[in-house]
Amino acid sequence: MSRIFLKSAAVAFASLAVSLLLTLIVVPAMGFPFNRTMWLTCTVCPLALAWIASAYTFWQGERLKGAHRDLARAHAQLAAAHRRLSEKASRDDMTGMLNRESFFAALDASRRKSDRGALLIIDADHFKIINDSYGHLTGDDALLLIASAIERGVRSGDVIGRIGGEEFGAFLIGATEQEAKRVAERIRREVELIRFRPVDERIIPLTVSIGGVTCGEGAAVSDLMRAADRRLYQAKHRGRNLTILDTDISEAA
Repeated sequence: MSRIFLKSAAVAFASLAVSLLLTLIVVPAMGFPFNRTMWLTCTVCPLALAWIASAYTFWQGERLKGAHRDLARAHAQLAAAHRRLSEKASRDDMTGMLNRESFFAALDASRRKSDRGALLIIDADHFKIINDSYGHLTGDDALLLIASAIERGVRSGDVIGRIGGEEFGAFLIGATEQEAKRVAERIRREVELIRFRPVDERIIPLTVSIGGVTCGEGAAVSDLMRAADRRLYQAKHRGRNLTILDTDISEAA
């Protein structure tokens, strides 16, 4: 408020100076004598009117600036809320990993940037038995442990997501065949090492079967999924707790 007062005072006194200057030049040139009324008119009127008008103008300007600041703040808050909602919508509620739709969107985007990489499909073994024997809440606890093991097993920058009830996907960006095998085996081992004791200190073994395929040049995401699924099916039928990885789509066909 003090800034508005000072700015208005500056405008008012500038108006007074201009009014006096013009009066001293114009009145003698027209042959009129100076009197008290003329002096009051050329001083009080511009001083009062300029002060009031400029104060109101500056006050309105400050209000407009404040409104612009509030609008910018509200816009920033809205953008942040939109980002949070978008992030939440892309995540699985329980594990915090990418959900199925977001995982495949990220996989497709990664494939457009580089043909190199490997897709792993990771499925929890005998999970229905855990749900049926101990309940779905215990099953959820087991899934969280498995999800954490997968996160520990992959490399920084790899894309991971929950793509089904107890099924996870991992796209190893730029991975060679040997790198993909090492990561898949590390995930399998991390899960196998879990000591899951939901009740009565009894350990329930947790294992996963993994099917994978390295990316052939120009291979579609659907082709990669089918190839990895076939290898996962083989791992399940060879005794589970196994990793089977193809070198390319042609070998999986």
